Amino acid sequence: MDTGNELILVDLDDREIGRGEKMDVHRKGLLHRAFSVFLFDGDRLLIQRRAAGKYHSAGLWANTCCSHPRVGETLQEAAAKRLLLECGIEKVTLREAGRFVYRAVFSNGLTEYESDHVLVGEYAGSFEANPEEASALCYVPVDALKVQMLTAPERYAVWFFTALGMAEAFRTAALRIPPAE
Repeated sequence: MDTGNELILVDLDDREIGRGEKMDVHRKGLLHRAFSVFLFDGDRLLIQRRAAGKYHSAGLWANTCCSHPRVGETLQEAAAKRLLLECGIEKVTLREAGRFVYRAVFSNGLTEYESDHVLVGEYAGSFEANPEEASALCYVPVDALKVQMLTAPERYAVWFFTALGMAEAFRTAALRIPPAE
């Protein structure tokens, strides 16, 4: 059986409780596993503007990439696949910053109800937006981004606000921890 379009349904503790077809899950507003990737280069964050054809949040700015792990796929495998597909980026080490649950109902009748794992990495290489996924990719200084998010929140995807805070807090804490010997 092809599980490529099946999402992993979870409870509030992110324990798998079932599976569901992607669009059916979003129509019914079922809680499912997701991830959001944040790639930093110093004080800059690589962000994307979601393609006009996306089923929700089209044209809005968001983190480097995001998606749902499929059945039988780890978060790391899913993130690597999406980074390559959406951004043309290979071989980045990602660390999990944490997880949060959010629910957003969109005007098209779809609902995102996600257990979103925030993954953080450092990256200074090349990238190229896949136009089916993102209409633009660019590095933005984080401080300038936060000002824009405050002054024009309607330009940004709903999950991006919480996820960015988690990614930044994790990165700041990680910079204070000396490397293992």
